[in-house]
Amino acid sequence: MESGVTKPDKTEFTECWRTSWQKPYIMRLALSAGIGGLLFGYDTGVISGALLYIRDEYKSVDKHTWLQAIAPWMIILGRIFVGLGVGMASMTSPLYISEASPARIRGALVSTNGLLITGGQFLSYLINLAFTKAPGTWRWMLGVAGIPALIQFVLMLFLPESPRWLYRQALQSSIEAEKADQDSLGDSLFSKLKNIWGNDVVRRGLYAGVTVQVAQQFVGINTVMYYSPTIVQLAGFASNKTALALSLITSGLNAVGSIVSMAFVDRYGRRRLMIISMFGIIICLVVLSVLFHEASDHAPPVGGLESVHFGRNATCSGFLRDALPTNWN
Repeated sequence: MESGVTKPDKTEFTECWRTSWQKPYIMRLALSAGIGGLLFGYDTGVISGALLYIRDEYKSVDKHTWLQAIAPWMIILGRIFVGLGVGMASMTSPLYISEASPARIRGALVSTNGLLITGGQFLSYLINLAFTKAPGTWRWMLGVAGIPALIQFVLMLFLPESPRWLYRQALQSSIEAEKADQDSLGDSLFSKLKNIWGNDVVRRGLYAGVTVQVAQQFVGINTVMYYSPTIVQLAGFASNKTALALSLITSGLNAVGSIVSMAFVDRYGRRRLMIISMFGIIICLVVLSVLFHEASDHAPPVGGLESVHFGRNATCSGFLRDALPTNWN
């Protein structure tokens, strides 16, 4: 322990599996709460496949039946509510796991949430592929997420409160007395933040944590996961089913990477593994950018004349149903 920061224990992952085998209740607790991470990963992956069918079928659906979106804003509103729910679950799940886990294996159990996120992405592509021929396609893809959400709701009813929450409840009387003395809450909060910011170890840890999180977002993994089937189609695979099948490689490698990191992090340490993975990300992104650039340079231009010509020859069945063919350009 150094200034409130715990040094990483390189044996905690091995200890995690040993303790979980001896006390299965601990792993059941982590997996029950980790369904929130599974839902986050599923939500990230399922929309990439559903977009293919929403794009193809939305203009042809009957807009006067119940339980169907009557306009794009309704789908967007539904996605906002789903995003809020999944976001809260993905935030509270690792927090609950960390508070309810034994200290010596806390890091390992929390990392299972990340494994469930990537596993949820892989599962979403499998489910997308399973519903490619089913009536309703994208409605089933999006609706299946309600099953693990219901399972987590039931399981969480049987899980105990975290020890930290119970401890805070026991100190409620002293907390209320402290609140009564806080006449100048703004000054008190500012002074606490100033003292924390003055600690070099805490400040460096904050810099490192924020930088890593920002870098993970800016590498473009979310774009790849959300539009992986679309990217595959732009590469020349026109079939929706083929695009979803090939996208399984992306989500599968993502899940395998999580397993590999959990297996080697106690042997090589977090910093070294992160540096190696960042080099791999940089190389893959450079290759992806070069391929996109070459494809755009060699792709033939498509204008209004070509669109109308192909449309009238029934190249695209949906094109013929549209009132104005030029809006497909």
